Amino acid sequence: MLAYGYNIRCQGALEEREEESYETIHIVKSSLLKVRDKVKFKLKFFNNQGRELTLYTDKKFAITQEGQLWSFEVKDVVTLFWYSGKMLIEYIMHENFTHELLKYWCLHICLPTFLTVEEKYDFLHAGAVEVEGRPILFTAESFGGKSTMTDYFLKQGITMISDDKVGCFEQDGNYMVVPSHPHHRPHRKMEDLGFYVEDIEKEVKPLHTIYELVKSDENASVVFEEVFGIEKFKILRYRSELNLFFLKSKRFTFLANLAKKVPLYRVTVPWDMERLDEVYKMICNHSNSINS
Repeated sequence: MLAYGYNIRCQGALEEREEESYETIHIVKSSLLKVRDKVKFKLKFFNNQGRELTLYTDKKFAITQEGQLWSFEVKDVVTLFWYSGKMLIEYIMHENFTHELLKYWCLHICLPTFLTVEEKYDFLHAGAVEVEGRPILFTAESFGGKSTMTDYFLKQGITMISDDKVGCFEQDGNYMVVPSHPHHRPHRKMEDLGFYVEDIEKEVKPLHTIYELVKSDENASVVFEEVFGIEKFKILRYRSELNLFFLKSKRFTFLANLAKKVPLYRVTVPWDMERLDEVYKMICNHSNSINS
């Protein structure tokens, strides 16, 4: 499966649809019974989907070193581990393991963590679609309409880039957007990747613009307001995904430079499903009016 710009090969858990010219990340069952004895430092994540998540390593938390051992544990389900610099992730099954859960946790959390720790990408919590060949992002407060907006765009035949986590990196002064995995979760069921999406972008492209959706009264007008300065940085900071403390300085620089390069607009969105088509058309027209 093509995900996050890599072929992901995990026999038994992922569809084996590979693309030529993409590097492969192998996910294989380990012969080890445990790795926790080899790691001394741990960082507990917030609970996710009712599961306890913990990141371990064999060295103090800092910028990763080649050969450093990292371990990501989903309690009672699976432990995944890797040595930095290698495109190989091994997994150890726990009592509640299934291949469907392995697929969910690999694609949704472990791979973004791996790619962040390995300094491949920084991630934003956003939906991303492609309008007239140019990527746009939707961000919002919790329950602010990001998933609903992304879902509506997809239903209009718009190409998906990412449903939830958007990998980004800087290249020649541009901020590039990396397509995630081909699944869409409009209803956010527990430990469920949602629907398989055929129409997902495969290529990495420069980020065109970001829309911060603001939930508004059902009778409100749809208004676009460009955001600048510290307010813009704050929005990006709050929408940053996987805020690992030991990468704080790197993430700060990334977000500050992203804020200088990519326009961000606050959009008032009337809280009325009957007006979604109006908002959709206005965002498309607004995006098309912005010069690249």
